[in-house]
This record gives sequence, structure tokens and C-alpha cells, in this order.
Amino acid sequence: MRVIAGSAKALRLKRVPGDSTRPIMDRVKESLFNIIGWDIKEARLLDMFAGTGSVGIEALSRGADHCVFLDLHPSAIKIIKDNLKTTRLADRATVLQADALSYVSQAKKQAFDIIYIAPPQYKQLWIDALKAVDANLQNLATDYGQVIVQIDPVEDAQVELKRLTETDRRKYGSTLLIFYESQP
Repeated sequence: MRVIAGSAKALRLKRVPGDSTRPIMDRVKESLFNIIGWDIKEARLLDMFAGTGSVGIEALSRGADHCVFLDLHPSAIKIIKDNLKTTRLADRATVLQADALSYVSQAKKQAFDIIYIAPPQYKQLWIDALKAVDANLQNLATDYGQVIVQIDPVEDAQVELKRLTETDRRKYGSTLLIFYESQP
């Protein structure tokens, strides 16, 4: 696992020991950032269930202004901090050991441009996370903010949302990326 582009290009990232996280494959991450394109420049991100921090670190390397990394597990928090140190991007990051659902439900005005949701697989946790973001969107996202969900395609389900609209979906083997936009 490595940083694909930007100021930290080619630097290797540490993995969280065990099988508690599922890091995004490099080819999927590259496709994700090709889709996001220039929207990443100067963006503020929320990386929920951050794991290794790979997505947020890639965003920072490509010019995002700031990323908040959330994860509940101490081992993931340590790896995120180590990876930020390795990539020299820690000054533009906030790393919080917190329950992602509680964080988004209680968030005060944050104004994230991109919210990335990649929870543990096969628990339908992505639905709860997406609904929590949707319910508190006015405190989390900028006008026209994006929410991106990473799941296994077998987890896919229709989700009734009030403030978010699905705009795209892309399947890469055992990874499905679903894109949503907020409407002001």
C-alpha cells in the first residue's frame, strides 16, 4: 500500500495488524481520485472508519487542505499517526479516536467538502453511517459537498435519504464506490 500521487508520492504506508481493517486497493484508490479530480485541491475531508488513513493521506498528498481521521481502534489510530509522520502531512490532519456514528451525530458546524465512509464489512454499518451523515448534513458538509461510500457489492442496498442524492457508482472487483452529493 502506497501513496499514489502528490507530495508524498510512492511512500509506503503501514497496515493495521490483523484483519480489523480492509485497506483500499491501490488501483481502486487511484480510480477514486481520478473521479474526484481537481475537487480535492484545497478540500476539507472527513475520513470515517479511517483504518490506515490511506484515503485521507492520499487526499492530503494531492493538495487537500485538511483531513479529520476517525477510528475507534487504538491500533488504527497509532498507524494513522505513523503514516502521517512518514508522509510529513501531520500538520494538516486531525486524528480522533472516536465512534464515527457518535461523531457525525453530534458534530457542530464542520463544512467538509468530502466525507468518506468505509466501515467494517458485512455489518450494514455503512447504512447507519450514511443515514447519520444525511441527518446532520447541515453541520457536516459544504453546499454541494460529496459523500463517498466504499463497500463490498454484496452489501449494496437502497437507502432512503433526505438531503443526499446518489450521483454515481463504480464497481472494482469486490469494491463498490457509491457517490452522493448534498443539495443546498
